[in-house]
Amino acid sequence: MSWEIILMFLVLLITVVLFVFEIFPMDKIAFFIIVLLILLGLVTPEEGISGFSNTATIAVLALMILAIAMEENGVINWLTSGMGRIKSLPVFIMAPIFMFVTAGISAFISTTAVVIVFIKMINQLSEKYNISQSKLLLPISFAGILGGSCTLMGTSTNLIVNSVSKNLGAEKLGFFEFSLLGLIFLSISIIYLTFSLPWLPWGDKQNLNKDYKIDNYITSVRVTPNSKLVGKKISDSFLYNNPDVSLLRLTRNNHSHNSPGKYISLKAEDELLLMCDLENLTRISKSENMSIIHENESYSEGNFLDSTKTDSDIKEPELDERIFVELLMLPGASLLGKTLGNLRSFMIQDAIPIAIKKRKTLVNLNERMVHSSKDKLALKAGDRLLVEISKEKQFALETMENVVVLQQLDKISKTSKRKRYFTFFVLLLVIAMAASGLLSIMVSALTGISLLLVTNNLNLNTIYKKVNWQIFFLLAGMIPLGVAMHNTGTDMWISEKLLGVLHNQPNYIIIGTLFFITMIMSGVVSNNATAIIMTPIAISVAYGMNLDFKPFILSVMFAANFSFFTPVGYQTNSLIYGIGNYRFKHFLYIGGGLSLILWILATFLLTKML
Repeated sequence: MSWEIILMFLVLLITVVLFVFEIFPMDKIAFFIIVLLILLGLVTPEEGISGFSNTATIAVLALMILAIAMEENGVINWLTSGMGRIKSLPVFIMAPIFMFVTAGISAFISTTAVVIVFIKMINQLSEKYNISQSKLLLPISFAGILGGSCTLMGTSTNLIVNSVSKNLGAEKLGFFEFSLLGLIFLSISIIYLTFSLPWLPWGDKQNLNKDYKIDNYITSVRVTPNSKLVGKKISDSFLYNNPDVSLLRLTRNNHSHNSPGKYISLKAEDELLLMCDLENLTRISKSENMSIIHENESYSEGNFLDSTKTDSDIKEPELDERIFVELLMLPGASLLGKTLGNLRSFMIQDAIPIAIKKRKTLVNLNERMVHSSKDKLALKAGDRLLVEISKEKQFALETMENVVVLQQLDKISKTSKRKRYFTFFVLLLVIAMAASGLLSIMVSALTGISLLLVTNNLNLNTIYKKVNWQIFFLLAGMIPLGVAMHNTGTDMWISEKLLGVLHNQPNYIIIGTLFFITMIMSGVVSNNATAIIMTPIAISVAYGMNLDFKPFILSVMFAANFSFFTPVGYQTNSLIYGIGNYRFKHFLYIGGGLSLILWILATFLLTKML
C-alpha cells in the first residue's frame, strides 16, 4: 500500500467521522475536504474545484431552481390539490394513495420539495380532522425517495452516479432506462409500508401548548405596590432588551395590550405576561417584588400597542389576536446559526421567538427543548422554532428564506392560472427533451429556466434566496474526493481486495455484497458522498471480473438511495423524524425491514442483468 493510498484512507476516515457526528454543516465539510485534498497533493487545484463545473452539479442546481418555480407558481400544490378529498378514507387506503402520488411527482421534481408540501398538507389534515401524522409522514418520505429513484432526473444521487461512471468510461444511463426496476421497488415498498402501518405510532393531534410545554415558561405576574418597577418605563426596566425575558402582554384595568411599547410606565396592580424559564421567573419575582398569578392564562383577543405610544395612548388600543406558529428550518434558512437569545433581531416585525426544538441526530437521539438564551445551542437545519405573532401578520412568515410554516394558515394562493399552467408546460417540455435524448438533463433544465425567466414566471431574487446552496456546495466539494480516489489508485486497491474475497463467488454474492456495503455506508454518510466513493469501486470490480458495468452502477445508485434504516440517511427522513414523533427504532425496524427486502430483491433482479 502506497503512502498516497494511506493518506486517501485518512481523508475518507475524516470525512465519515465529520458526516456521522455532524461536527460541521455538510457544505463546510465539503470545503474542508477540497482544501485538504489539494494541500496533500492528492488532486491538482484544477481538479479540486472541478466539482463546481461538473455537469451533474450544474444539473442538480438547475433542477432545484425548477423545483422552486414549481412551488412558487403553485404547480406542486395544484398537483396535490385533490389529496384533501381522501380525508374520510381509512388510513390503510389513504397511506398508499399518498405514497403513490408522492412518488409520481418526486420522479420529476425534487423529492425534498415534494415531501415538504406533503408535510404541510398532512399537518393541516391532522389539525382539522384528527388524522395521524405519524401514520403518513414516514411512508410519504420513503415513497418520495423511491419515486426519485425511478428516473435519471429524480434525485441528485442518480445524476452523480451517472456523471462519475461516464467520466470513468462507462456508458451513460438513459432517462427511463432503470424506471421498470424503480417501479418494482416502489410497488413492493408501498405494499410493505401499508402492512407496516400498525407498528407506526398513532401520535397525538398537534397541540403546540402540549408539544412545547408553553405553560411551563409563559407565566403571569402582578406588579405589587412596593415593587421597584412602579413608575418605571419599560425601556428602563429589566423587561427591555433582555434576552432571557420577554414581555408578551400588559393588562391594566381589565384592558390587555399585546407587545406593549417601551415608553409605557408600569403601575401597581399591572399584570404582565412573561416568557422566561423557571429560574429567571423565581429570581425576578423576588428581586422586583412581583407576585406570580397561579391561574393559567391563555392567549385570547387582546389589544396591540405600538412601541411609540405612551401612557396617554394606552386607553385606545387596536384589537389584535396573537397566535403561536411553528416553523421548520431547512438548509439555507437565514435563521440558521442563531440562538434563541439573538433570534429576535432577525425575526420579522412583531414575531417573538418562544422556543426551539432540536432535531434528533445519531448523537442526540432525544429532542432537546431550548427555552432560554443561556443555552447557546443554535438553530440548525431540521430544528423547529415556535414563534408568537399577530394573527393578522402570520402570512409574513411565508416570506422567510427556506423556512416551512407547519401551522395551518389557510393561505389563499395568489398565483395566476396562466403562471401555473405555463410553468407546468415548461416542466413537461424539460422532461420531454431530456427523456427523448434531444438534450441532456442539464441543458434541458437550463432551457426551461431560461423560458421561465424571460416570461417573468421566475424571479432571480427568489432563486438566490430559496436555492439549497448547501447541497450544491456538498456535491461540488465531494466530487474531487472521487477524483482523488482514482488518482491515488485507492479505488483499484479496494476493488482488488474485494476481488480477492469474492473470487469464484456467484454473481449474486458479488452484486449483493456491493449493494449491502453501499446501503450501510449511506445510512450514516450523505447518500451523494456514498455514491461518489462507491461508484469508482463498483466499476473497478466489474472491470476486474470482466462483467458488464451497468448492474454494478445501478447497484450503487439504488443502494445509496435505499438507506431507510436510519433517519439521517436522507434529508426528508431527518425532517419528518421529530415532526412525526418517531423513535429511532421505527426507522431501524420498519425502514431496516424495507432495506432488507429491497436488498434481496435488487440483488436478484440486477444479477439477472449480467
